[in-house]
Amino acid sequence: MILIIDYNLGNPKSIQNMLGYLGFEAKISSNPDEISMADRIILPGVGHFQHGIKQLFNLGIVDVLKTEVISNFKPILGICLGMQLLTKHSEEGDSMGLGFVDALTKRFQCKDSGLKVPHMGWNTAVFQKESELIFGVSELSRYYFVHSYYVDCLNKEDVLCTTMYGDNFVSGFQHDNIFGLQFHPEKSHKYGMELLSNFCKI
Repeated sequence: MILIIDYNLGNPKSIQNMLGYLGFEAKISSNPDEISMADRIILPGVGHFQHGIKQLFNLGIVDVLKTEVISNFKPILGICLGMQLLTKHSEEGDSMGLGFVDALTKRFQCKDSGLKVPHMGWNTAVFQKESELIFGVSELSRYYFVHSYYVDCLNKEDVLCTTMYGDNFVSGFQHDNIFGLQFHPEKSHKYGMELLSNFCKI
């Protein structure tokens, strides 16, 4: 079973609809017992980091995530804010994250005055290593972004892909069974479909 975590930030229904279109059944839940029964977990999210981490604690989701992802090695995919929540710390609200990946979440400091924050719209991702998540995906693929903060991986071996916005930033990471995408695959048409389909087969 694929479980999409609902912690009242973002629209998990759009991910569920996309997975259904691809032929994968997914459940939306914030119930720790249902999360523990999942084979794969998706942590979506749009909004403020500090509020997001508080929601996960308030709903009793943090401990079950640690057990299932870290101890039981279940695949997890963090999307946008969900990716950032997997890091150790964010400058947004000066908040500690889940710490599943050796990385920090930082605010864009664009040197080019012509670039606006948030980074919003379509952009490419350059793959930096092989991964089951990007199997068969074209390097020419484009994805939809909307974010003011980005992830800085302290272990460069975790970097899955990078994107240029003033400077290169990490737009995807993988550390063992832990995956993160800064862009929204559920809003990225056929290119995002390929990634979601691959994750559902890991």
